[in-house]
Amino acid sequence: MRIVVAGGTGLIGSKVVESLQRLGHDVVPAAPGTGVDTISGRGVADALKGADVVVDVTNKVIFEPEPILGFFTTSTRTLLNAGREAGVRHHVVLSIVGVDRLSHPGYLDAKAAQERLVAESGTPFTIVRATQFFENLTAMGAGMAKDDVIVPPTADLQPVAAADVAAALVDVATSAPLDGVIEVAGPERAAFARFIGPALAARGDERPLKPDAGAGYFGVPIVRDSLVPLGAARIGRTTFDDWSAAQSS
Repeated sequence: MRIVVAGGTGLIGSKVVESLQRLGHDVVPAAPGTGVDTISGRGVADALKGADVVVDVTNKVIFEPEPILGFFTTSTRTLLNAGREAGVRHHVVLSIVGVDRLSHPGYLDAKAAQERLVAESGTPFTIVRATQFFENLTAMGAGMAKDDVIVPPTADLQPVAAADVAAALVDVATSAPLDGVIEVAGPERAAFARFIGPALAARGDERPLKPDAGAGYFGVPIVRDSLVPLGAARIGRTTFDDWSAAQSS
């Protein structure tokens, strides 16, 4: 198949591109660096010519409500419109576990808006919601600093390796559309501190952790199971301890 990976040079996208190429597919890594801009539309129509599948893993680290909403809705509409013209038969988009349960102006609401655009587009689709990546735990923890203490929520995480998310996206992209949602998570569910503490320590950050039941997730109020799957989910093969050991070797 001809598969376009929007965001194909990033953490997840590059892994998806590599895996699909190994399987023998004709893969187009679409990103500004490869001449494809889903915001301006530059290069999108050409990239999608003859495409069977679009995998959208585009991302922008912005938390202000209007800019991030504008990014995801503009980018998604651009891909959907071009895909419709090109005859794309399956639109796959990466989202976040819990986005259907948490509403907060900013990143989460923007991802929810992206999901709605895809689901209502008329193009066969699959939404892949993933939990937080192991690779982002250090940045997450640093963002929870208050003076000389790290204050994580007492809520649960079930983080997953980026490679396992990429593997799930590859399987979905090469299968029939679900016109629905699947969720992907890591093999271990525990409180934030279980993962944040070791991730920071591995980077030399020895600040003490002080878990707080009232702490939110980047300004979003959460309860214990807000960020973990509530039902069936695809479970990644990589444990946090194995991933951590690989990073230090």
